[in-house]
Amino acid sequence: MVNNALDKLHQQLARLSEQAQQFDNAKWFDKNRYIQAQPSLFDRTVFATKSLLLCDYVDEIKAQVKHLPPMEKRHAYSFAVQRIATQIEAIIKVLKSTPVWAKENKASFSKKNKVYRKAVQKIMQSSHELYQELSQNHEFERRLQEMIEIRREKLDKASNAEAQKINQEILALHARLGRCRKAISETEAKIQQVEKQQNR
Repeated sequence: MVNNALDKLHQQLARLSEQAQQFDNAKWFDKNRYIQAQPSLFDRTVFATKSLLLCDYVDEIKAQVKHLPPMEKRHAYSFAVQRIATQIEAIIKVLKSTPVWAKENKASFSKKNKVYRKAVQKIMQSSHELYQELSQNHEFERRLQEMIEIRREKLDKASNAEAQKINQEILALHARLGRCRKAISETEAKIQQVEKQQNR
């Protein structure tokens, strides 16, 4: 699910790059003295790039998507994805800023903006779901281990009849613990798969 969302975002960025190239080729800003006097098209809080060409900013986004932090670093990953979403919206606003461009592409850009946002949200949602799943499974594992330990302590003081019942409970809990650990391994494998996709 996360891989599909990342693939979709790469495809959307390829299209955005084409649109930015067309925009740069049209040289909309050449006659705008105010913009020509600026070192950058965007605020430095939005982009690190300093350029009057939109393509340079799209390249910055592509580099960030390629080097997203590992999903294990949840806050850094979430911040990076939110930043990418903000940057994409900023570029689309500039693309829509010229009267001719806005008239020709108004409906198209409105739709594309939603597609970009949806792709980014899908990545965030998927990563949160994976971490939530992993956290829940780890908590379940901890609780099962505690329940096994409590029964083992009871076993020392139990009569023969009670001991048989407690042993059956311990065996059942171990079976559940095995399934839980399998689920943890599967979730961790999904996370590793996502990281491999990001590092390509």
